[in-house]
Amino acid sequence: MEDTPNTGGAAGSSTEASTGAQPDPADGPAGGRAEPYGTVAIRENKLEKWPNPEPGRSYLVSMDLPEFTCLCPRSGFPDFALIKIRYQPRDWIVELKSLKLYINGYRDRALSHEAAANQILDDLVSLLEPRWMRVTADFNVRGNIKTVIRTEHGVRERT
Repeated sequence: MEDTPNTGGAAGSSTEASTGAQPDPADGPAGGRAEPYGTVAIRENKLEKWPNPEPGRSYLVSMDLPEFTCLCPRSGFPDFALIKIRYQPRDWIVELKSLKLYINGYRDRALSHEAAANQILDDLVSLLEPRWMRVTADFNVRGNIKTVIRTEHGVRERT
């Protein structure tokens, strides 16, 4: 069977036929709005780990996530931060796409700056069991106050 575009004939809606408008790809099969694929990916994501290719070597992994957002638990206004993750892996490293989606999952969560930094550290330490890890949450200025939260696990080895 050959794929042909819907030109607004009998199968198309009368609005599409009369205006020439194309259907919105985000519309579901019944014409309702489908949930965007990114929202689904964030909701269904689970942090993943991969085997460390050099578990016997002490080395440093550095990642910056400049688009972190969460919500102020008091006002509901968004807070923006640069999240810096530094760690020395033992047996596991974090899979980056799962980390990206995990971080994006904070965008609708209402929590303090301190809670965000500590939760990220706790979740990553629980998953990876690193030799050492630091999470720094460098929040943008709000209300004339600059907040930087730094939380650590373990003891850093010389590299």
